[in-house]
Amino acid sequence: MSSTSSRRQVLVGGALGVGALAGAASGVGPALASPKALPPVRTRPRPVAPVNQAVADQMPLAYKVMPQQAVGVDLEKEIAIHTMADIDDKRVRLIDYIWKGAGLPTTMPKVEPGVALPAAIADLTGVRQTTKLTIPLRYGVKATQYLLTPTKVGTKLRLAIYHTGHGENPIIRVRTVQALLDLGYAVLCSDMPFVGWNVQLIQDLNDPKKYVDISSGTRAHNRFDTYETSSFSAMTFFLEPLAVGINYAQQLLRPQSISMIGLSGGGWTTTAYAAIDTRITRSYPTAGTFPFYLRPGPSRESTGDWEQGGIEGASVPGFYAIVSFGDLYVMGAVGPRRAQLQILNRFDYCCFAGVGARSYAPVVSHRVALIGQGTWDLLEDATHNQHQVSPYALEVILWDLETNPPD
Repeated sequence: MSSTSSRRQVLVGGALGVGALAGAASGVGPALASPKALPPVRTRPRPVAPVNQAVADQMPLAYKVMPQQAVGVDLEKEIAIHTMADIDDKRVRLIDYIWKGAGLPTTMPKVEPGVALPAAIADLTGVRQTTKLTIPLRYGVKATQYLLTPTKVGTKLRLAIYHTGHGENPIIRVRTVQALLDLGYAVLCSDMPFVGWNVQLIQDLNDPKKYVDISSGTRAHNRFDTYETSSFSAMTFFLEPLAVGINYAQQLLRPQSISMIGLSGGGWTTTAYAAIDTRITRSYPTAGTFPFYLRPGPSRESTGDWEQGGIEGASVPGFYAIVSFGDLYVMGAVGPRRAQLQILNRFDYCCFAGVGARSYAPVVSHRVALIGQGTWDLLEDATHNQHQVSPYALEVILWDLETNPPD
């Protein structure tokens, strides 16, 4: 779609029959609407939205009551972090596990400035320059990112990362990235390994001259299990591209702050990477994780792929022996000027739905407050039944970025 009208359809959902929230029992309406026009910031309270009762009436009780799994869980013990020293220790151990003693990558990507916007985001406007970044990884794998610098820049240039999941509706990324560009943010667009821009072959473990396809089908990431060894972690496929992309963006743009938004698998990536790299000052993981005690949830998929650890962290025991998800939440929020807002869709047809997060949210928030730097909060989005960064959630994110700027 290249015309003005088709772009407008993408951003407001007109091409897909958007309806008002109240009339969206199917969930299609709120899934593709646009966020409300934002009034001037700093004088507005955080946006609130009512429960979409038409959707709620269609959902089974499991989406509305505290799950049985939460009963009898000692939530204080779900978080092993009590001090800044605890965070520093776990961060060092995670980085050491992922990069096997080499530390957080300091390398730079291959850079191709001035390329055309790729088809998936071709309808974006307000882009001064598109730069393609290519990051070489192990086993012949490469990660692709696109760094978009905005036409409109305020007094301070800020960087935001948008990270997709396992294949959501492309309209969601366009809508979110466009809103960030309109605010003058440079945006680093990133995909998961072997998804979207990163679909490719990987070297066979037993024959380096042979390349195999692990991109096709569901649960493709579960095939990383055989690549996880004492000398290499397949977690680098998820996390190293971010470190390298940020290295370049910092050198080129010197942004005042770096924020990160991720949906689904990208929500897991946002949770994990914000815990590891304190350059991320504001993070918004969306529909991406549950602590293990809440798995499985009421929606069809709340265990996640290989990187999520399965039911009890068994798929990547070395990683989850160091941290629980409660630890990761705290680590992503604590620090000067840092904050994390976890966004979960209460009626999400796909992943991490229901009200179970209410069991741990006060504990995480309180633990962050006790440590004394940063904030953590939960946004439970009940305006729809889709797997998305909704218009309402996007409105809250934009409000947070502009009302409480991370710099």
